[in-house]
Amino acid sequence: MLHTALSYPSRAERRRRVIALHCSGCGASQWSHLAEALGSAYTVLAPEQYGSEAAGPWPGDHAFALADEAARIVALVDASDEPVHLVGHSYGGGVALNVALARPDRIAGMALYEPTAFHLLKHLDAAGAAALAEIGEVAGHMGRHVVVGDYRGAVAAFVDYWNGAGTWDGLNPRVQSALVRWAPKGPLDFHALVENPTPPAAFRTLRVPVLILRGERAPQPTRLIADGLAELLPLSRLSVIRGAGHMGPLTHAAEVSAAIAWHIAAAGWHAPAEP
Repeated sequence: MLHTALSYPSRAERRRRVIALHCSGCGASQWSHLAEALGSAYTVLAPEQYGSEAAGPWPGDHAFALADEAARIVALVDASDEPVHLVGHSYGGGVALNVALARPDRIAGMALYEPTAFHLLKHLDAAGAAALAEIGEVAGHMGRHVVVGDYRGAVAAFVDYWNGAGTWDGLNPRVQSALVRWAPKGPLDFHALVENPTPPAAFRTLRVPVLILRGERAPQPTRLIADGLAELLPLSRLSVIRGAGHMGPLTHAAEVSAAIAWHIAAAGWHAPAEP
């Protein structure tokens, strides 16, 4: 089972387990600040997704679905001696929701930053339809460029949509190269999220503490999803990170990590002072 542990328990020490799922195109290192914020009482597992260099490409033996990504995480949950906490950002948040529905009795709590559960937009009003069309344009552009082999053009537009115009040009060439290699996975992520068959009512059955985080400057699609999930999930609360956009776990890592760490501690065990 492929995973990256960002903190390591000694044989004499039993640590609580947190599984943190990164956004599309990133990797386990996204959660290094969270591991520091949680401290020595926790082991943070950060499994990398299909499309990363660690996990390799999707093998392509059948049509990709969100459950395929979640299956490896479910195996980690099943291997744990006690319930785990799930953390997810963007696509990782969508995967975390799928895992929680698959193993609801094995989840101690969740913290999700702008989970991209795009299928929920189909069940909203005109604003949801407009947001879904907006995401459809981003996904369509990426798919068209991937099909003809223009991976750089595909990820340049993808990065600028989620981070702001001009972000791609300012990235380190090494980071750009890694994203270009990841590009063929992008359309699979979009398809899996939009075509997820989970009905909204299913989320009402998840009776675990959930922190929903979104940036003050969140794009309309993820803003609507975050607000909608906060209403659907029965034991949830919504927190807005001032000044942040969709990439808050990276651009506002200290604040986001502190909020998640407090929620995890409060949800299952003794809570420190709230940040």
